[in-house]
Amino acid sequence: MIQSMTGFGTADKNINGFGTISVELRSTNHKFLETVLHLPEGFLAVEDRLKKMVESSLKRGRVTCVISIVGKSLPEVTVNKQLFLRYLKTTRELRKQCGIEEEVSIDTLINLPGVISLSERKISPNRIWPGFKKAMESALGDLVAMRSREGQALSVHLKSGVEELRQSSEFIKERFKKVVREKSEQFKNDVERSVFLKESDITEETDRLTYHIKNFKNKLGSSGPIGKELDFICQEMQREANTIGAKSVDVQVSGRVVQIKSQIEKLREQVQNVE
Repeated sequence: MIQSMTGFGTADKNINGFGTISVELRSTNHKFLETVLHLPEGFLAVEDRLKKMVESSLKRGRVTCVISIVGKSLPEVTVNKQLFLRYLKTTRELRKQCGIEEEVSIDTLINLPGVISLSERKISPNRIWPGFKKAMESALGDLVAMRSREGQALSVHLKSGVEELRQSSEFIKERFKKVVREKSEQFKNDVERSVFLKESDITEETDRLTYHIKNFKNKLGSSGPIGKELDFICQEMQREANTIGAKSVDVQVSGRVVQIKSQIEKLREQVQNVE
C-alpha cells in the first residue's frame, strides 16, 4: 500500500524527577528524506540517534521534529556558608562597635548578596535516553499511521484517475481505426493511404500509452517508496499524449487528448505527495 508524505505525530513521556518529554513530528513533501530537529539545550548528543530512528521508519519527506521537556524539577538551591558566616561576623562586630543590642535576623542575612543562589538542574541526555526513545517511537508510530491513512485515500484517487486514462486510451484506439476506415474510402491509391498513415498513424503512441497506464496501475499495488517512479511514468504518458495530439487528424481524438493531458496533470499533482 502506498504511503503519503504528509502526516503528524505526537507523544508525551513522563520521566521521574525530570519532568515530561514532549515530541511533535510533522512531515511534508520532499524529494528526499530530510530530518530537521529542534532539541532542548544540551541535547545535541542524541541528534544522530534520533535521525536514525526517523530513517528506519520513513524513506521520503521533510520531517520536522520538535522536542521539549516540560515541568522540570525545581532549581537547586546553593548556600554560600562561608560568605554567610562572614556577614554574621561583620554584623556582630558592628553591633558591638555601635552599641546595638538587637540581633540581626537570619532572614536578613540570607537575603544579602551572594548568600543564596539558584541553579538549574542539568539533565543528562544519556541518563533519560530510554524515556526519550520511547516518546520518539510513539510519535513516529502516530506519524506512520497517519501517512498510511493518507496513502489509502491517495490510492483511491489515483486508481480512479488512471482508470479514466485507460478508458480514454481505448476510445482513441477505436476512434482512430474508424477514421482510417473512413479515410480509406477517399484514397485514390495505396500511395495516398501510405502517406496518410505515415503522417497520422498513432498506433505506436497509443500502445505505449496503454503500457504506461498498466505500469502505473501495477505500481499502486507495490510496497515501498514509489512516488518518484509514478511521477516518471506520468511524464512518459504526457509525452505520448502530446505526440498523439500533434498527429491527430480527428476532432474527437483531439478533444479526448485534451482530457487525457488534463487528467495526467491531476495525477502528477497527487503523485507529488506519494512517498
